[in-house]
Amino acid sequence: MSQPTSPLFGDQPLKIGAFAPNASGGISMTEAPRSLRVTWEHQKKIAQNLDRWGFDVTVPIARWKGFGGSTNFNGNAFETFTWAAGIAEATENIAVVATTHVATIDPVVAAKMAATVDHISGGRFGLNVVMGWNSAEMAMMQCGLLEHEERYAYGAEWMDFVDRLWASDAPFDVDGKFFRALGCESEPKPVHGRPIVINAGNSKTGLDYSAKYADINFFVSTDLEKMAAHSAALKKAAREEYGRDIQTMTAALVVCRDTEAEAKRVHDEILDKADWTSAENLMAIHGVDSNSWSEQMTKFKERFILAHGATSLVGTPEQIVDGLQQMAAHGMEGVLMGFLNYAEEIDYVGENVLPLMREAGLRK
Repeated sequence: MSQPTSPLFGDQPLKIGAFAPNASGGISMTEAPRSLRVTWEHQKKIAQNLDRWGFDVTVPIARWKGFGGSTNFNGNAFETFTWAAGIAEATENIAVVATTHVATIDPVVAAKMAATVDHISGGRFGLNVVMGWNSAEMAMMQCGLLEHEERYAYGAEWMDFVDRLWASDAPFDVDGKFFRALGCESEPKPVHGRPIVINAGNSKTGLDYSAKYADINFFVSTDLEKMAAHSAALKKAAREEYGRDIQTMTAALVVCRDTEAEAKRVHDEILDKADWTSAENLMAIHGVDSNSWSEQMTKFKERFILAHGATSLVGTPEQIVDGLQQMAAHGMEGVLMGFLNYAEEIDYVGENVLPLMREAGLRK
């Protein structure tokens, strides 16, 4: 059972956190000026700002190769387990997550690394489990990239192995399709048994994986009705098929300023200085026909430029809270935020948005 003391299992009506602060560009593919730096001092500053304002979680993105273009989006990124260990030591309350592509790390190694960071954090660690999708990154490694269904079969066996290492007090053998190992054990155990597990599976197979293994499913969409349907279906499947509860969270670029006009200017500058090549390279890896210049495809490209495909909340503090309320009303129990300038804008949100969230019943 996942540990109950993490902020992600707290009683906040809407959990909030930061997404992808560990990688150059964050979630926006643009040459617009920004303060985000992949230096340790700056990463600590971001995390400590989140901690000071009472955010619930910080979630890094696992990146091994950038997406080219003028910015080489995400090309400069800290590895997430070691990043999480440092952030855990630098903070006191916030949940700290590592993101892993399961094919890149042996389950025995992953189980011990996760337990180590969990002890450093005092039980605040979470693991974001990704099956792997980036063919350019997998081409750099020995593991290769399996087909979609095989990736989830591998991920299921991987997670079963890790869960058993976290739980078993006696050595055991593994004889599966993907893993064969003898005398397996792992000490110390995580602080509270099993760290929180996050997964972003959205396909039919991915949804089943989340329902079976994850405590939180991460769903990216700009469509509120899809959010509601996704959340309801996933919770039903987890409850009926596996006797489990699961939360659903989403992501958003947040551009919040004193006036709507100021926020819109920042939004427009992100697009005016967009790294279209990087976005097209990313979309191509996802199998999207980025060469189509229909109005619909242009808007789709803009979503990738602004927020890596997620939605954007742009406006005054009141407008941001309205957007967050809409997400909460449509089944999302948490929102991971990306910013152009993480450290400064986290402070701005803390000062100007969080009080309004409390008034609206979204925070305590």
